[in-house]
Amino acid sequence: MPGEDEEQVSEQVSEQVSGQGAEPDEAAPGEPEDEQEGGASRRRRRRRRGSRAERLERAETTTRTRERDEVTALKGSTRLEAKRQRRREGRDAGRRRQIITEAEFLARRESVKRSMIVREKAGRTQIAVLEDGVLVEHYVSQQSQSSMVGNVYLGRVQNVLPSMEAAFVDVGKGRNAVLYAGEVNWDAAGLEGQPRRIEQALKSGDTVLVQVTKDPIGHKGARLTSQITLAGRYLVFVPGGGMTGISRKLPDVERGRLKKILREIVPDGAGVIVRTAAEGASAEELRADVERLQAQWSAISAKAEKGASAPALLQGEPDLAIRVVRDIFNDDFTSLVVEGDDAWREVSSYVEELAPDLRERVTKWTEPTDAFAAHRVDEQLAKGMDRKVWLPSGGSLVIDRTEAMTVIDVNTGKFTGEGGTLEETVTRNNLEAAEEIVRQLRLRDIGGIIVIDFIDMVLESNRDLVLRRLVECLGRDRTKHQVAEVTSLGLVQMTRKRVGQGLVEAFSETCEHCKGRGFVVHTDPVEKGQHNHAHEAGGEAEGSKRSRRKRGAAKEPEPAHAEVPKLPDDKSEAREAVKARLATIAAAAAHAHEHKDEVGGTVVEETVREAVQQTVVVAGREEVVQPVADAEPVADAEPVADTEPAED
Repeated sequence: MPGEDEEQVSEQVSEQVSGQGAEPDEAAPGEPEDEQEGGASRRRRRRRRGSRAERLERAETTTRTRERDEVTALKGSTRLEAKRQRRREGRDAGRRRQIITEAEFLARRESVKRSMIVREKAGRTQIAVLEDGVLVEHYVSQQSQSSMVGNVYLGRVQNVLPSMEAAFVDVGKGRNAVLYAGEVNWDAAGLEGQPRRIEQALKSGDTVLVQVTKDPIGHKGARLTSQITLAGRYLVFVPGGGMTGISRKLPDVERGRLKKILREIVPDGAGVIVRTAAEGASAEELRADVERLQAQWSAISAKAEKGASAPALLQGEPDLAIRVVRDIFNDDFTSLVVEGDDAWREVSSYVEELAPDLRERVTKWTEPTDAFAAHRVDEQLAKGMDRKVWLPSGGSLVIDRTEAMTVIDVNTGKFTGEGGTLEETVTRNNLEAAEEIVRQLRLRDIGGIIVIDFIDMVLESNRDLVLRRLVECLGRDRTKHQVAEVTSLGLVQMTRKRVGQGLVEAFSETCEHCKGRGFVVHTDPVEKGQHNHAHEAGGEAEGSKRSRRKRGAAKEPEPAHAEVPKLPDDKSEAREAVKARLATIAAAAAHAHEHKDEVGGTVVEETVREAVQQTVVVAGREEVVQPVADAEPVADAEPVADTEPAED
């Protein structure tokens, strides 16, 4: 009520002014009764509200709660802050990561026999990487659908979204590509002393030099960066950077040797990233690589300065075969087999020019059979597209891909262990699963967030052992990845950079009926038994041979019999007639038994047969049957038991 609100306000003002424990609204002895009652009600309200200190504490709590409920804005760019956090975490992880020794480096190289197979067939180029004969990586490209990764474009900005900290750039491919604030070259933007915001660096209609880092995937456009890098045989040239990095997969001694060489050959105002393939490379080879990449950058800069009409392609990456051979093929591989005349000319000329020390390991496939079929690559590719993957010991992996992440579940399956406790059985299964998970990640080219659900282990030492095995196997993966700590639920979280579209996506298309959900939605509830009845009959005959060996031969459907006649109802006239005929048969049999010497067997046989035939006709069957062929003789009537069936 308004009067009560005014009283509360007056109470708060009087308390703040007095600051004392006295009660300003207490009634004096000479005041009227109604004023005394009003003062008593005010005192009761104050007691319910509590003391002044309690009210202040509640007010502070309410203020803090409101502050927590409000959205907190970040000063500056959100994407740049996220990039700084990732760099800090990477530096912390790098300090904990130990540089491998030369002995470990050589042992890792000699422990696996690597080979590469290139097949060009029907306008499609496929490359398979095998380790000890097992397929671990696969690359495919269509001549009509070449990859954009690595291409350098002079694009035109179409739109800038400050709230998303992104700019959409037209590169001449129909769909606009996206350039995030974290990938902008701020040194070239000229924003000295100003906050780094993308709306200040780029405007609609501006031309910008960009490079594609990721192909379009699904409904997302290509990913761009304005920090150009040019890949070579032994190193990656960074024109606008002053940093020098060396692959951590190289031993410590080799890293020291390469650092001394780079101080002499790297030009001022540029940076390089040394690749693993530079292991053992001479100073002359590294210098030639730097000079070649520097000449490429000069040509790109000249085209951009001439004011080419944007959008325009300034430099394109070579074909898939050349890119993979350049990035992967090194001293770790024992052989490189090429099938196809065009692919052979490209690969052999590239290796002859840039890696002459490896030309002896490159051979052309001349056999009449297919190279992939001879090395069982097609068979392993087919298994790599299944949802369920079987482990050699009998366990299994179930891989499910969602929009947000990829989930991998580890199961023991048929693996029951070889003695010992349950903890030992589970740990061995998890160790085997960790190795297979890494192979599946590389083969299927799975990227993004990955969650692995290993089987629960009791001992902390076993959990550390499985996690350490996973990290060791990931050491062979060239794609950037990061393994996070194990969650409270025992799940292993990791991330892997998504570069391509993936193996399953390359060889499949979304179902037009279920739109990739895996089931069809009906307007009415579906009865599972009746809906699947028709499919079970066909699925029983088309089951796999493996499942047939386990379940036994599939049961053949029973042949359809003719409709068996049924006796009439109990109270019908036909039923009564049948009972009368059966009584006649019994009487005839008894009469024959009593007078078997007086009456001939033929007369008794005809009497019984006639009665049975009439009984069957009444029951609904027209044919003549042998009445007591499979039954016990009635009253030892020998002539009836030996009776032959009558002819039709």
